Amino acid sequence: MMRYAVIRFPGSNCDRDLYNAAVKAGAEAEYVDYRETSLEGFDGVLIPGGFSFGDYLRTGAMASVAPITKAVIRMADEGRPVVGICNGFQILTEIGLLPGALIRNTGHTFISRDASLKIVNDKTKFTKSYSKDEDVIFPIAHGEGCYFCTDEVYADLKDNDQIILKYNENPNGSRGDIAGIINKKGNVLGMMPHPERALESILGSRDGFKLFEDLKSWEENHETVR
Repeated sequence: MMRYAVIRFPGSNCDRDLYNAAVKAGAEAEYVDYRETSLEGFDGVLIPGGFSFGDYLRTGAMASVAPITKAVIRMADEGRPVVGICNGFQILTEIGLLPGALIRNTGHTFISRDASLKIVNDKTKFTKSYSKDEDVIFPIAHGEGCYFCTDEVYADLKDNDQIILKYNENPNGSRGDIAGIINKKGNVLGMMPHPERALESILGSRDGFKLFEDLKSWEENHETVR
């Protein structure tokens, strides 16, 4: 059974949601404090949303130099699954595990609502239970969720099928409607929407559950899926 570390930074506020999502899907999960320096015994890493260190310098910037981040980078280098959601996505770009940056929404307001999204790439280990072009509903809650990158990076993302999730109606100005991307190796995922808040129909959507089921079964297929 896959065992995931849910990293807790000062200001994380989606850690419990992420923990519950992993466990509900059948994986094991454990909270890990940002001051730890080892992730020994874990199979993967989940970085939750929130406001790490209050976002006082720049979203994700202070978290990027926390003691635990070196261990997160090691896990990614080993090919283990690393997922960053919302503030977690921002942190992954800050530590260089994903290209680009997340900047202030073009509307200059914090957005909190359900978002209609499209699964662009279903050939990844994170999305193999979805269908290509499948529409899903995940909540969003961010003030700096506009994905920005250079022309060269954008071309690479498209050429390498690293864009896995797009907004059907772009809420924040993200380039190419991008809502989620993976690294070239296919084991690091960053996304602004919150699949961990889309597990029950009574909450408006259960479209996020399959993503966590895919995380649970990560080790069942060792070769690269994408």
